[in-house]
Amino acid sequence: MDKIKQSELKDHFKGLSRRDFVKYFLAGSALSISALNRLNASVYQSITSLNQKYIEDEAPDGVYWDALSKHFLFKDGLIMMNNGTVGPMPKPVFNTLIKHFKVQVTNPFDVYNFIPSKKEAVRAKLARFINASPDEIVITRNTTEGMNFVANGLDLKKGDEVLLSSMEHPGGIHPWKLKEKRYGIKIKNVPLGLPPKSVSEIVDAFEKAISPRTKVISISHTVYISGLIFPLKELSEMAHERGVLVLADSAHGIGMLDLNMKKLGMDFFATSPYKWLGAPTGVGVLYVRKEVQEKLWPTIASGGWDRYENARKFETLGQRADALTIALGEAVDFQNAVGRERIERRIKTLAGYLKKELEKISGVKLHTSRDPYISGGLTAFSIKGVEPRKVVNYVREKYNIVVRTIGNKKAGTYGIRVSTHIYVSLKHVNMLLEGIRHLVRRRS
Repeated sequence: MDKIKQSELKDHFKGLSRRDFVKYFLAGSALSISALNRLNASVYQSITSLNQKYIEDEAPDGVYWDALSKHFLFKDGLIMMNNGTVGPMPKPVFNTLIKHFKVQVTNPFDVYNFIPSKKEAVRAKLARFINASPDEIVITRNTTEGMNFVANGLDLKKGDEVLLSSMEHPGGIHPWKLKEKRYGIKIKNVPLGLPPKSVSEIVDAFEKAISPRTKVISISHTVYISGLIFPLKELSEMAHERGVLVLADSAHGIGMLDLNMKKLGMDFFATSPYKWLGAPTGVGVLYVRKEVQEKLWPTIASGGWDRYENARKFETLGQRADALTIALGEAVDFQNAVGRERIERRIKTLAGYLKKELEKISGVKLHTSRDPYISGGLTAFSIKGVEPRKVVNYVREKYNIVVRTIGNKKAGTYGIRVSTHIYVSLKHVNMLLEGIRHLVRRRS
């Protein structure tokens, strides 16, 4: 199999459906590492050809995106519009994951001798991808772990204040709740509009809430309830002028947005690459700005925590599933091949179209801003007289579209949330809209 020509390899898989392709691997196929490498090379050749052919094509839909969507392995007919919870892996990421997990089966020695050495290359890729230094990157398991690392690691005293918004994820709330119960710090909640009308409305609300005891602002960069993209740059500038640290929960940020840590300016940034970047579950990223690393204690200590003079001291976690980390590097490669700016533009264009059409439907209330500066690929909304769960169930049964409910009734945030990633098409969005219009007509 190692000697098979690439054209023959492509022909070998040409007749397989996506379901059969997955089944072939999961059944324990005899594919060699060389063959998996060639499969990945074939995908990247395809993307390069597409980029060359459509280099000036800025259309939000069409041949380029249809071709690109074929590099994902969805079950036949599944339309995944909830990658805000968990997203799919593109084919090369899946291949790389299988390849490196296979090492433990065939040569366990390399699990601890060879694979860990590749981790630093992934760290460097991640740093370039978000415009940071490798010395500022911690590879975690998910956003929640990163948030806990920061909350646990900062020295705060009884009465010190942490500001949170009214729309934080439990993974961003409970690390501080634990610290409040254990050390007597004080949590202050800052209400946000649904949706807020401007950047100044958001930043001003936090500025007014700051007191002499405020030490940290812990905020969702990508608000899972409403789809808000928090203006981190403006908030960080305001907070730092007042000596306040900023921690961002950006579970959805990496892979959705063209991120730049230096421009955004916050001190800590936790994210989950298995939502929008296409990495496997079980791997996350925490950015710790170099200038604040001395303020943070490691949460988990093993050899090296007291020797490293960079963010690696927060990552002395013992044996890890390094195959997940190597696959994370492959996910970065895949997005780089397509182009980060191009991906963000595609995602926001689809979301913008969805929001524009939703506003035309009687009884629909958008929970997400129409402003592309403070919104991204998550669109949340509610429909007067239509139960959100009914929408979720109907579009799944009718069109095989996966969306989810979000928020809660008491807070006024209960609704439907839709993710519009690059493998979603305008046709899919229109199918969703058709289903919503049907339910609205039946309501009447």
